[in-house]
Amino acid sequence: MSETEKNNFIGYEYKDITVKRDMEALYVDSYPYFGWVLDGTSPAVKGLTHVTLKFKRDRKIKNKAELTRLQHQFESHAKEIERLEMSKVVGASTVAYVVGVFGTAFMACSVFSYLAGMLPLSIILAVPGVIGWIIPYFCYEKIKSKKTDEVSPIIEQKYDAIYETCEKANRLVNLLHPIEDEASYFIDRCLLLFTAGLTQSP
Repeated sequence: MSETEKNNFIGYEYKDITVKRDMEALYVDSYPYFGWVLDGTSPAVKGLTHVTLKFKRDRKIKNKAELTRLQHQFESHAKEIERLEMSKVVGASTVAYVVGVFGTAFMACSVFSYLAGMLPLSIILAVPGVIGWIIPYFCYEKIKSKKTDEVSPIIEQKYDAIYETCEKANRLVNLLHPIEDEASYFIDRCLLLFTAGLTQSP
């Protein structure tokens, strides 16, 4: 192995994370600020709603401990956003399912009453049954809208926290670049002057 190849060698560490597809863009956009490079994606074991992201990073990256700490902060905020997004529909879905089950129960009783020859009772039971099949959608939309209004400001705060965390990490990743660039420029100039001196010497 030549000296140049030795100097250019980079040892990588690897990290696979499985996230929901609606959170994929956030992770792909944010992880590079912590020094990670996206190395590919693959279908997740959890199914079509998830994706596995494959990242790699220089094992000797500068400020690694602080970058790891900031990365954990990012992951915590991202999971909280995911939980808040889920809360928009979980409560609404639960209420809609319960109302729908009650509606189905009334309709079943209505059918049994009709088969037993009790037509008036069958009609009475059918009314709440039909209502129980119709109103779940409106209950779902109403509760979801109310919950969305409640958690949206909190989600925005979490996104602001993520952007602030990524900004701090980005400064750490790029902290030494200006110094390294100046040193590289100085060395190149010295080599150029040295080469020029050799060329001009008799």
